[in-house]
Amino acid sequence: MGKSKTKSPELGDFRTKIDALDARIVQLLNQRADYAIRIADIKRGANLRFHSPEREQAVLDRATELNRGPFPNDALKVIFREIISASLSLEEPLRVAYFGPEGTFTHLAALRHFGSSAHYIPAASIKTVFDTVEAGKADYGLVPIENSNEGVVSYTLDMFMDYDLKICAEESMEISHNLLSRSGVKAKVKKIYSHPQPFAQCRGWLEANMHGIPVVEATSTANAAELAAKDADAAAIASELASRLYGLKFIEKNIEDNKYNVTRFLVITKEFPAKSGADKTSIMFSLKDKPGALFEVLLPFKQAKINLTKIESRPSRRRAWEYIFFADMVGHIDDKKVKKAIEDVKEHCFYLKHLGSYPLEERADR
Repeated sequence: MGKSKTKSPELGDFRTKIDALDARIVQLLNQRADYAIRIADIKRGANLRFHSPEREQAVLDRATELNRGPFPNDALKVIFREIISASLSLEEPLRVAYFGPEGTFTHLAALRHFGSSAHYIPAASIKTVFDTVEAGKADYGLVPIENSNEGVVSYTLDMFMDYDLKICAEESMEISHNLLSRSGVKAKVKKIYSHPQPFAQCRGWLEANMHGIPVVEATSTANAAELAAKDADAAAIASELASRLYGLKFIEKNIEDNKYNVTRFLVITKEFPAKSGADKTSIMFSLKDKPGALFEVLLPFKQAKINLTKIESRPSRRRAWEYIFFADMVGHIDDKKVKKAIEDVKEHCFYLKHLGSYPLEERADR
């Protein structure tokens, strides 16, 4: 007979203390929710905006600044996102359109940014996300803008030429691809469903480990998972969320060739948030066709010591050989030096549009 196990008195003491803390946490969460309801009533009476991205960012920043460990900051931010999401849902859940369907990385980024209590609206295209927000059928939209390996999502940039929506936040997420199937058995796989981009990011692993297995194109990673769920001989390259949604098992995790694979997403709405103290501003502009035009546009930013973090160019689609430039800079449009620099830049442009000023994502990672 084996030895009987006895509980340590010390273990029991710590569990009692944890139970007491859990009870206190529940009490404090309900107290916080009550305050949130009262704030919502005040905002409604004063006709103020219900959701405040800059305030949400401040809450996350304060939580991480107060944290002395050992509880990890990343997990703390996830918990506070859910607290904020649940508090907002007590009045009316935020409506969030995203480039779907359910189970894509864009869906995962939306959940990470807005929490599980928001009301999510999958859209068949990036354009549909813009349409849904512009029509007032969603409070926010979330779309991909660039990948660290594949570069900018040109179609998203094009949409800013046609819509008067603002960027109010950004969300970056590490992308990890997984090989999934109904059985989870590698030997049973006779074909693999994949969106072209994940396939390109996993090409080396597939050639080394699944040589000769044909890859069938899917419209998204979620669509790939859905197709594999209906086919016992198939596998899919998809997210961990897709594995849960479609009941698939892991054949192999993290099959991407480059382990540093990050996609940046933009949150769009009809207004940009107020200053948070650490912000980013995005603009688009077209240049007059003359020597030194781009230099003249960049000079005011240098003189004002404004850090341009990104600049991209795209054909305007309106005239042959005319280009639209997109630029990100550190600072808010309401900052005096940013406002003056942009006014100076306008003199050298045919066209300039402010796309949004929003909290710097890096601020949440301090």
